Amino acid sequence: MKELRQIRDAVTAALRAEGLAAEAAFPGKWAAERKTALATVSVGAAEGRALGLGGYLGETRGDDGQVREVYGKHLEGVISVDVRAERAAVCEEAAETAAAALLGKLPEGIRPGELSWEALAWEKQTGLFLRRGSLKCEALFLAERGDQETEFLDFVLKGVLRSEQSA
Repeated sequence: MKELRQIRDAVTAALRAEGLAAEAAFPGKWAAERKTALATVSVGAAEGRALGLGGYLGETRGDDGQVREVYGKHLEGVISVDVRAERAAVCEEAAETAAAALLGKLPEGIRPGELSWEALAWEKQTGLFLRRGSLKCEALFLAERGDQETEFLDFVLKGVLRSEQSA
């Protein structure tokens, strides 16, 4: 589901913007080889629904002057952030940085809800300290119908600029 990947990528970018090394979840063996704290991000359970009647939100005028129909989609989900580090203090500090980013630095299309963290633990598999966090959130996606009646552009997370790669 493209929308879940967009949420994951937006959260990863927000964590990186705060100076925390962050990657998509399931780091595998390479997590143990890092010398700095690392946050891994995934989107767990998600539930979506269309906004408006059939997702229809109204019309907008594009840069080219053409009127386009706008559609919306709403997702509720849980973002999982696992922070790993060689030292407990570094892991705790990275988790604090992650918490600040999750609650105040996400794009406008992601509305944070309840944030919870498990206790700091030693992960035998990686040989690192681990702090698991989860954020309940809501995400809003928008799409426009293209010039042709049947052309539907991808839903894009509100507040995230569309790059050439995602277009």
